[in-house]
Amino acid sequence: MKFLFDLFPVLLFFIVFKLAGANPEQAQAFGNLYLSTFVSGGQVNLAQAPILLATAVAILASLCQIAWLLIKKKTIDKMLWVSLVIVVVFGGATIYFQNSLFMRIKPTILYWCFALAFLISKLFLKRNLIQTMLSQQLELPEPAWNKLNVAWGLFFVVMGVINLIVAFNFSENFWVNFKLFGFMGLMLVFVIAQSVFLSRYMKVPNE
Repeated sequence: MKFLFDLFPVLLFFIVFKLAGANPEQAQAFGNLYLSTFVSGGQVNLAQAPILLATAVAILASLCQIAWLLIKKKTIDKMLWVSLVIVVVFGGATIYFQNSLFMRIKPTILYWCFALAFLISKLFLKRNLIQTMLSQQLELPEPAWNKLNVAWGLFFVVMGVINLIVAFNFSENFWVNFKLFGFMGLMLVFVIAQSVFLSRYMKVPNE
């Protein structure tokens, strides 16, 4: 459930982009109705209408996530706050300047923030972030926790690099597809590899 909750803005971004891309004139009219105040020049460009609407919806979805957690009086993960700030700043820039560049580099900034959190917390704060998150579910020796923490940090570094490669070498439509399906696939592969690594520390009950 948490995975779907975290994926909520990305899914809405993808759906709105595809619907708006299939109906650009209607998307432009809708954008002019609701976004003209927030765009430079006061008019939504036809070609940029799909990405602007998708970005606006992603920002609203991220705000709704935080609001829902606040209403339910649940703990809000720091990563979610970071994600909200980044999507508001870079998404807002995309809408105002009508330039998808900001939204296309947004995942890289987010992934590298995650990477820094994993790597810096261990180097400078002497705190293993992945151990903090998973210690109640797993019992691992200290070297294993350290390897796992570094692996997550490096994984997000690589994800950020891949996003830049796709964003600047392929079409906007391809990037939107890859943003959802490509990164989900990479995450799945990484989680499977992590499970294989952790399996050596799992105790098999005596028969």
